[in-house]
Parts: sequence; C-alpha cells; structure tokens
Amino acid sequence: MTNTESRSYGTVTRLFHWVTALILFVQIPTGIAMTSEAIPSLNDTLFILHKGIGSVFLLLVFARVVWKLTHPVPALLPQTPILQRRIASLTHSLLYVLLVVLPVSGYIRTIGDGYPIELLDAMNIPPLVSHIPEIARQMLVLHKFSAYLLTALIAVHIAAAVHHGLVMGDGVMARIWPPVRRRGTHA
Repeated sequence: MTNTESRSYGTVTRLFHWVTALILFVQIPTGIAMTSEAIPSLNDTLFILHKGIGSVFLLLVFARVVWKLTHPVPALLPQTPILQRRIASLTHSLLYVLLVVLPVSGYIRTIGDGYPIELLDAMNIPPLVSHIPEIARQMLVLHKFSAYLLTALIAVHIAAAVHHGLVMGDGVMARIWPPVRRRGTHA
C-alpha cells in the first residue's frame, strides 16, 4: 500500500462526497432559477424538484454526518503546512455545518409557511413543524445566506483541489478520487 493510499478515503466516504457534490450542482442552479422571474412557466416545476431533492438530501446529509462521526478522517500528508491544515479543517467544518443548515432551514421555511413538500406528501410523511410564518421567513433568509456562503466555500474547495492536483501534484486528489476506491487498496 502506498503512502497516498493509506491516507485516502474509503469508498463510502468517497460516494458520500461525490453524490453530495452532484446533488448540490443540481440544487444550487435550481434554487437560483426558481427564484428568478426569467421563466415563470417553470417556477412550479423547479420548486417541486428543489423541495423533493432537498428532502432526499436532508437524509443523505444526516447519514453522511453519522458516517463521518464514526469513521475517522485519514491524516493529511505530512508535508502539508500547518496553516493549510487549519484552513482545510475550518473549510470542511463550515461545509458540514452548511450541509445541515441548508436542508433544515429549507424544510422549516417551506412547511412553516404552509407550503407542501410534494415528495413527502406522496409518501404520507407528516410535517414535523406546524404553521410558523415568522420563523419561516427567518429560515428563508438563513437558507439564502447559507446557499451563497456554501457556493463560495465550494469554489474555494474546488480551487484548492485544482491547485493540489494540477500545480502541486502532491496526491491530495487521490484521497477522494475516483468515487469508488480501486480494488486492492486499503478500505
């Protein structure tokens, strides 16, 4: 086993990472499009899509958090400077906080303002909160702010990955890519 392999993530963590990324690359543009007035005829469809995917995403995020809490993160490469370690740790922590805040605030905003989440209704899952319009309005602000902050952090995260992969060539990308760990490498 190479040093990079011993410091890389397992398949489950990799899949959580890349499925999360895929969902966010759908959710963020959908959220922007549905709140714009560019194509009003699509707004209802986009809202239904965004709320449905958001409900699935909420479950994914909670499973991901439980997995993270029960499976230690592999150590960074020894040559990683202390400042980079701290920035990486802070960025990852903020990403996780926002991954929880976004679907929770979206859910409370939607249900608390009396709107349905069609996917949950179709599954006969009752609302977890009642009609709370004042809190729903606050959750809308939190949801939008968190989406902007998450988008900025994703940009930083991608820039750091590109820097490590293309400029430094230090093997950091191999910790999380490909999404499924190759056979014969450490779990």
